[in-house]
Amino acid sequence: MRKLVIAACGMVWAALVAASPIDTYQFNDEQHRERAQSLAAELRCPQCQNQNLHDSNSPIAMDMRLQVYDMVGEGMSNDEIVTYFTDRYGDFVRYRPAFDSRTMVLWLGPVAFFVLGGIGAFIFVRRLRTQSAAVEGVSAEDKAKLDALLKDQK
Repeated sequence: MRKLVIAACGMVWAALVAASPIDTYQFNDEQHRERAQSLAAELRCPQCQNQNLHDSNSPIAMDMRLQVYDMVGEGMSNDEIVTYFTDRYGDFVRYRPAFDSRTMVLWLGPVAFFVLGGIGAFIFVRRLRTQSAAVEGVSAEDKAKLDALLKDQK
């Protein structure tokens, strides 16, 4: 009886796995297929937020992937397709946003932090060096007092 239940569970599991949808699209040539796949890899899924359209299985990603494939089949350029999705979903949909006034901080921020950190480290090290150079040695008078104190303790 136990083997029958395990076999039935295995068959149900196999049926569920086999029922997963697979995207199959027909392209006119290999170049269109490669363009569509590269565009789907460059665009981000709005629902998943950390996956591109090519890797996501969310319904909106499937719809967007189909839209990309249709646009490539219609002969639209890559820039036109990316502009369409950017206009519709915002700059977030692009993994590599364009360099413009709105995304300047995104592109230049890490460089600015690196430069400011280097300047801060340089100033810190320089101050340490000047402070250590400013420390004077023990004067002869202080040395005599110290020797006298140590002599009295013995």
